[in-house]
Amino acid sequence: MNKKFAFTVKSIRFDEDYNPSESTRITTNFANLARGEKRQENLRNALVMIDNRFNSLAHWDNPKGDRYCVELEIISVELKIDAEDNSDTFPVIEILKTNIVDKKTNERIDGIVGNNFSSYVRDYDFSVLLSAHNKGKNQFTLPDNFGELHGNIFKHFVNSDSYKSNFTKTPVICLSVSSKNIYNRTGNVHPVLGIEYQQDESSLTDHYFSKMGLQVRYFMPANSVAPLAFYFSGDLLSDYTNLELISTISTMETFQKIYRPEIYNANSAAGICYQPSLNQQDYSLTRIVYDREERSHLAIEQGKFTEDNFIKPYQTILEQWTANSVL
Repeated sequence: MNKKFAFTVKSIRFDEDYNPSESTRITTNFANLARGEKRQENLRNALVMIDNRFNSLAHWDNPKGDRYCVELEIISVELKIDAEDNSDTFPVIEILKTNIVDKKTNERIDGIVGNNFSSYVRDYDFSVLLSAHNKGKNQFTLPDNFGELHGNIFKHFVNSDSYKSNFTKTPVICLSVSSKNIYNRTGNVHPVLGIEYQQDESSLTDHYFSKMGLQVRYFMPANSVAPLAFYFSGDLLSDYTNLELISTISTMETFQKIYRPEIYNANSAAGICYQPSLNQQDYSLTRIVYDREERSHLAIEQGKFTEDNFIKPYQTILEQWTANSVL
């Protein structure tokens, strides 16, 4: 990597006492839970949901369904930029690391890093750049090199010494399926990930994450009601253990039940041919408070913050770096 750029990795535990740091994107899923009068109750209930879901999937040698608990770390990544003898840092990536505690053996097992994915630059790309590019147009198009800078930042981070000294496996990002696409069941069933689905066409998120070097597969685990999108490099089915995969499913399905209850807490499961909808009404709510409209509004504010404090001040050096990057 160019010597002008370097990554710093910081970690903070995500538990019922968690308070977001000043550099955390306030639209981040876990940061939203930690705000307001019910913040501690929100956090406690979400963590219980994660543990219960983990034990329901890791059911072997687990007769009481209480053998495991999941501990979460928020991984914050800062990019240091050396330009004209000035050294500045900007928060570029925030992800989650799962850790599994086996209460039967008193063993602490590494989970998967990635899971939730948060990025100021992505806010800029989608809420500022993409919006401005299509303003007044009759047909939706993508700007030239859309997602290239963000993709390079992510790929360089995963290939950096900072990443390799902290994590042993490549990230898996787990997101909601797109309400714009149709998903069809295949005959493939994984013992942990569940029923595989395939979509009719690639989504904008797929395009964006491909710039990060990630491909996608869709699986609906046992007793789930909708498939999850798993973004990864390498081989999702053989690179990770069953417990590692379960830690991601239990964590991210819980977040999706809170943030996308119309899809992930629906009262009926996805069929053979499935199109998610945020407008359907047959779903249940969790006991966790969340303001989705506020989150959308804040994404625009944070995109503009990124433009003013990262994109514009370092535009030339970032463009040169992106143009010369080969991974």
